[in-house]
Amino acid sequence: MDKQQKLGLLLSSRLFHKQTDVEVVLNRTTLSWREIQRSPKQDWDIGNSLDAAVSQVVPVNEIVSVQKTEERHSETSRAHNRALEHNQLFLYAFTVSYVLRASKHQWRCTDVVFLCPDLIVCERWIRAISDQLSILTNRPKSLLVYINPFGGKRQGKWIYDQKVAPLFHKACISTDVIVTEQPNHARNHLETKADLDKYDGVVCVGGDGIFSEIVHGLVTRTQDENKVDLNDSEAQLMPSTLRIGIIPAGSTDCICFSTVGTNDPVTSALHIIVGDSQPMDVCSVHHNSSFLRFFVSLLGYGFYGDVLTDSERKRWLGPTRYDLAGVKTFLNHNYYEGTISFLPAEDNMSNPRDKLQCRSGCCVCQHKSSSKAGDMMEEKEKTVKDRREGWTVLSGKFMAINAACMSCACPRSPQGLSPSAHLADGTIDLILVRKCSRIDFLRHLFRHTNKDDQFDHLFVEVHRVKKFHFQPRHTEASSLEDLSEIPKKSTFRPTCSAPSRCNSASAHSSWTCDGEILPHNAIQVSVQCQLIHLFARGIEETHQQQQQFVFEDF
Repeated sequence: MDKQQKLGLLLSSRLFHKQTDVEVVLNRTTLSWREIQRSPKQDWDIGNSLDAAVSQVVPVNEIVSVQKTEERHSETSRAHNRALEHNQLFLYAFTVSYVLRASKHQWRCTDVVFLCPDLIVCERWIRAISDQLSILTNRPKSLLVYINPFGGKRQGKWIYDQKVAPLFHKACISTDVIVTEQPNHARNHLETKADLDKYDGVVCVGGDGIFSEIVHGLVTRTQDENKVDLNDSEAQLMPSTLRIGIIPAGSTDCICFSTVGTNDPVTSALHIIVGDSQPMDVCSVHHNSSFLRFFVSLLGYGFYGDVLTDSERKRWLGPTRYDLAGVKTFLNHNYYEGTISFLPAEDNMSNPRDKLQCRSGCCVCQHKSSSKAGDMMEEKEKTVKDRREGWTVLSGKFMAINAACMSCACPRSPQGLSPSAHLADGTIDLILVRKCSRIDFLRHLFRHTNKDDQFDHLFVEVHRVKKFHFQPRHTEASSLEDLSEIPKKSTFRPTCSAPSRCNSASAHSSWTCDGEILPHNAIQVSVQCQLIHLFARGIEETHQQQQQFVFEDF
């Protein structure tokens, strides 16, 4: 009994499950059950009949719901009938729904049904488990949901209605659902119309595009309410108090894959239900004294900017347009001249090539979280000094300039553009791909699809930075309309035998900022550390968590 008291024992009973007697134990952190093994001659005595049987253990914070089983469902009806034949005491039942880990970081909601000897015991168990769930204040009770019905394969509404809404209903989460009708619908609604005091979080159903809308809407509104000027590139932005949930239903779903480890709607819904919280950095992009956009995954110039620019002309092809635009851009083999200056991250806890990947409970991000308050004061003191000292300046001809504030992993590139980038350490991984031959650039691209070091090339360098500026060599066009007037080639450029023959087709590329094209090329970028929180916990180290443990005697 001493061990029971130390674990905060709340309830223990002999119940019936799957045609056998089980001892069910609830303490403050876990619900567990195991088969009671005893000989026919033994009288009922838990202390004497238990041995080192195998126990099923579920953390209380991963229980989705508990409810009285009003009807016999197919899985347990036969067991219930057999129980009545052997013991007329088992007449009542309750069902516990909980998280079960499957393969490849996926979660599933599964049920366990316990039969009770009387109504009082049944209600006592329901009440005890419900009381423990009510203590979990991090769980959302009311959510604002935006569904993009046009993203990806246009299945957003079906995914929500069939896979997500039933889980929210089971967990007693109320929702207000808005189906977006045009671009920036969610952003504009969040900035001006939504009564955010009613909700514990905002959920988007779709791809990375609608997630970007949610981030812009929430962050912009938070700054407006706190009188923070977004056009001030040195301003310290105020974090939003609402967490964001992502139900993947887009083409790539890079952000969901990089924070959960899978693009599975049920897994994401369960992370929301259990109230997980994962801080995330947000980067702000300015042109001179004007705010342009935020990004949380990839800011790319050169190759990726050209791919997006070309793919936007082929939206009618759906996701296939990215493949076609990628092939065309690769064959064109353009490079761009400019100067990039950056402020290296002073924290030496990690670097882009240390193989230390950001995972659930990441020590690098947790260290940054604990020191964040002090860092904010230090940043204010260093602002003027940073403008003059500590910056590195590089000029040259670049095939690609990529800035990643997460790994940017996705099913096609499981390691991502920068495998060791962290979600919440206040830094960006700046990847510079200098002018090289077409075959060398192809080798670099192929390494995004395997586990080889994609930075292990003489023409590739990577820096972990806090801020960076980029200035193209030539004066840029004044707007996107001007950029569109640059003559376009009607055919692919011929494959060249020597890299020196490959020249830039135009003076400028375009920046792709989380899937949107920026109107300017000369930009200033800075990191806002842990500005938002997601309903996630980071990618867990193991694909599966053991559900069975050796149950020690109490």
